[in-house]
Amino acid sequence: MINQTTYVTRRETFGYNSFARNRNTIRHTKRSLGSISQIVIVGMLTMIFGLIYVAEGTKATGFDYELSNVESEITEMNAKLDDLAVEKARLNSIAATRNSVVAAAMEDATVTGYATE
Repeated sequence: MINQTTYVTRRETFGYNSFARNRNTIRHTKRSLGSISQIVIVGMLTMIFGLIYVAEGTKATGFDYELSNVESEITEMNAKLDDLAVEKARLNSIAATRNSVVAAAMEDATVTGYATE
């Protein structure tokens, strides 16, 4: 890119007399990045956004593993709770049978002999 020097007045320009006395002209030099610099900047930005994307995706996967571990623990605890509920019902039925009036009137079972043909 060719550096071009342009002169611009700070005040309004009326007609052809823009370089007259007390017009406060200043010099501007256009500056811009080259095409290679622009490509490098775009590449760096793309790489940075890609790294951020990958980092956030990894976090989500980590949370998913933690969530699946917690869900498996909940499933195991529910299975234990069901087993304990069955055990409680069995023990309650045994206690209710021992304390019932019908069971108290029964005789103990004894072996009197075996039947043979």
